[in-house]
Amino acid sequence: PLPPVPCHPGKVNQVFLNLIVNAIQASDPGGAVVVRTRAEAAGVVVEVQDAGCGIRPEHRSKLFEPFFTTKPVGQGTGLGLSVSFG
Repeated sequence: PLPPVPCHPGKVNQVFLNLIVNAIQASDPGGAVVVRTRAEAAGVVVEVQDAGCGIRPEHRSKLFEPFFTTKPVGQGTGLGLSVSFG
């Protein structure tokens, strides 16, 4: 059981949607996406894990930049993690 967390439900929903969609897109067909939650003293922790190939080290510093994407042109806006971070 998790404690109630004061938040903006629509914004939190958008963050989870972006993280889960990214995890699904990073996974091979038939791959698993795992969402874990736990209570901690400061609130609630949510983890999203996929079995994808991971993020190249040279891309990690750009992940939260608006419009940054590793997807081919026309297959993504690059806004998901930027919006989630904000």
